Amino acid sequence: MKFICEKNKLQEAISVTQKAVTGKSAMPILQGLLIDASEGKITITGSDIDLSIETKIDANIIENGKVVVDARLFGDIVRKLPNSSIEISSATDNSIEIICEKTKFNLIHMSADDFPVLPSIDEKNIFSIEQKLLKNMIRGTIFAIAQEESRPILTGVLVEIKDGRINLVALDGYRLALKSEAIDSDGSIKAVIPGKTLNEVVKILEDEGVVNITFTSNHILINLGDTKIISRLLEGEFIKYTSIIPEEYSLKITVERNKILNCIERASLVAKEGNTNLIKFDINDEFMVLTSNSQLGNVREELNIILQGEPLQIAFNAKYMIDLLKIMDEEEIYMEFSSSVSPCVVKNKQDDNCTYLVLPVRLLNN
Repeated sequence: MKFICEKNKLQEAISVTQKAVTGKSAMPILQGLLIDASEGKITITGSDIDLSIETKIDANIIENGKVVVDARLFGDIVRKLPNSSIEISSATDNSIEIICEKTKFNLIHMSADDFPVLPSIDEKNIFSIEQKLLKNMIRGTIFAIAQEESRPILTGVLVEIKDGRINLVALDGYRLALKSEAIDSDGSIKAVIPGKTLNEVVKILEDEGVVNITFTSNHILINLGDTKIISRLLEGEFIKYTSIIPEEYSLKITVERNKILNCIERASLVAKEGNTNLIKFDINDEFMVLTSNSQLGNVREELNIILQGEPLQIAFNAKYMIDLLKIMDEEEIYMEFSSSVSPCVVKNKQDDNCTYLVLPVRLLNN
C-alpha cells in the first residue's frame, strides 16, 4: 500500500470515522480504523459492530492495499503533522510509514482481514430529506431518550414515515418529545434508531444538501455521498405514544419562551441544592408565580401570561422543563394543563411541528 493525500482531508475523514470507535470493545481490531487504498480513493472505516461509519477521500494511489491502524494514535499523529501532503506506505509486514515534510513515523498495524465486513444494504427503497431539517428534528427529540438500559427500546428514537410526514419521537417515562414535518415520500416506515447513533449523526450532518436514507429490517443506512453511516436498529415494540398525549386540556397559557426559561433557570439554582430540582408553578389570571425552596433558601419569580381556563398549582422537575424550552425555536409558546397530576403539553404558538410532554411532580397537598 502506498498513497499521498492532503493532511486536512485525511484529518477530517479520521475525525468522522472515529465517531464509531468506542474503544470499549474486547476485540482489539475494533479499536482501529480500516484504511483501504484502491480505485483512486482512500476509504476509511470505523466500527463497533452496532455502528459503522465509512468515508472516502481523494488521493494519489501509488499502490493498492489495506491495513487497520489504532484509531486514537493514528488520529493524534495526523492532527499534529504539518499542513502539507502526507505519504503513507507499507514499511514491513506489520507496520506502515507516515512521512510529512521532515517528519517520519513508523506505526504498527493490524490485519485488514480481521476487520468486520459491513452489512450489505440494497439501496432501492430510499427516502430523501434535507440535512438541516433532519438535524433539527434529531436535536429536538434526542434529549428525551432514556439514559438507563432497563428498557432498551426507550434508549432510541422512533422514526415514523407515513402519509407524507416524518415523525421523530423520544420518551423516557418522565417526558416525551415529538417532532413532525412534511416530506416528499409516499412510503411507510417504522423503526427505532439507537440514541448513540443519532448523537453521532447529528455531528456529521451539515446545514446544506440532502441525505438519502434506507431502512432494512435490522439496519439503517444514512448516505451523505462520500460518507455512509450504517447502524443496527433497536428491536422491540415502541410505546404507543399517541395514547399518552392528552387530546383535551382545561387550562392553557400563552407565554414568552425566553422569559419562562430564564425564570426556571434562576429558580433551579436554589432547587438544585435541595436535590429535588422541584419548581412550583402557581398559575393565576394574568401572571404565574414560580417558587422553589430548599435548605439553603427560596426563590420567587413572577411572570406575565395570557390565561384561558381556571387557576392551577402544579410542580415540575426544573431540568425537564429547561431541556425542552432550550430546544424550541419560537418566541411564544402554548402550555396546556388538565390538572395538578396530569402531564403538561408544550407547543409552538405558530408552527404546529412539535409536541412536548412533561409529567408533574406530585405535591403533598395534592
